[in-house]
Amino acid sequence: MNKLSIALAASLLVLSSAANALDQVASPQPAIAKPACGGELEPWFNGLINEAKAAGVSDKGISELFKASMDDKVLERDRAQGVFNQTFLTFSSRMVSDYRLKQGAANLKKYADVFARAEAEYGVPGPVIAAFWGLETDFGAVQGDFDTLNALLTLSFDCRRPELFRPQLIALLKLFDSGVVDAKTTGAWAGEIGQMQMLPTDYLERGVDGDGDERVDLKHSAPDAIMTAARVMRDLGWRKGEPWLEEVKLTRELPWENAIRTNRLPHSKWAEWGVTGMKGPLGPDDGNASLLLPMGRKGPAFLSYANFDVFVEWNKSIIYATTAAYFATRLAGAGPLEPTNPEPGLNPEQMKELQNKLAARGHDMGPKIDGVFGILTRDAVREEQIRLGLPADSWPTPELLGKL
Repeated sequence: MNKLSIALAASLLVLSSAANALDQVASPQPAIAKPACGGELEPWFNGLINEAKAAGVSDKGISELFKASMDDKVLERDRAQGVFNQTFLTFSSRMVSDYRLKQGAANLKKYADVFARAEAEYGVPGPVIAAFWGLETDFGAVQGDFDTLNALLTLSFDCRRPELFRPQLIALLKLFDSGVVDAKTTGAWAGEIGQMQMLPTDYLERGVDGDGDERVDLKHSAPDAIMTAARVMRDLGWRKGEPWLEEVKLTRELPWENAIRTNRLPHSKWAEWGVTGMKGPLGPDDGNASLLLPMGRKGPAFLSYANFDVFVEWNKSIIYATTAAYFATRLAGAGPLEPTNPEPGLNPEQMKELQNKLAARGHDMGPKIDGVFGILTRDAVREEQIRLGLPADSWPTPELLGKL
């Protein structure tokens, strides 16, 4: 896509609006059909303006669109998310650093009253909120310098995920209308804003005034950011008083095909198969749990509970979600990961080769082969391991690649 300014489309709209103003007052005009994405810029922009007006965006918010432009750097970042090609151990060791553990503990103490209020009102423990705070922005220190309007405009016009970003763009315009967010606000490349990297819809619909100044400022107010994050997680399904993740030991072979994130079983069943806690037998059931093996049966092992689903809803990457949940356990007092010796995995090119082979066998690999070890690939790997008589721990190895 060319780095094309909206100025031409804006000027044409202004001329058209002036010419048809009286007609529009006399009889409303039908909405201009809008392409879902891409195509000619002018009709797309016309459709966007009509949609924004229909959603209740005022002239104030719409006027900001006339100043916006496409940003190729946003698309470069969208296409190059290599971070999710890392293994869990590589990613978590980098993200859950000693610095973040110390800063997390310090902020839990500094804002203890706010975290206590967040848990009382929304049920989400402080360590969980602090884990996201640390991973997203280093506790507010690194919030991103992309122009939020330009970023969302670009991603809405682009054809990869317009259905996700177009509503965010409309919500951003509403934030401009209300004065909650300045039109020059900056944030992450994908349009997230503030210390917790909230998308505009969450900012608009779930923003909480945590410091009592009668405004929601997610960029500069830690209490606002903390309380808003807690509300978002509550709305994503957080269960008050329940666990989210627990590191465990595997003492013997077990029916690995049962190690699926959505296959939650009681502690008694996992104990029967040789799963223990880090310091002894599993405790009494505190909610059914699934066995999570981010790097296969020889790597780190966790029991994940219903609240782990909230981490996945926050970020669909299992690597990120598991890292965030693990970080939260560390902030809540758990020790570091026990040493393990996982089997070597696949590099990105090998992963693409694997995905091509899986697709050839009829497995759904999504819209394109991307070399990212996501849920579809994980599920297909498990099915092929079962077919080939291999331990079905969903971890892709060179051995599996060779057998396919």
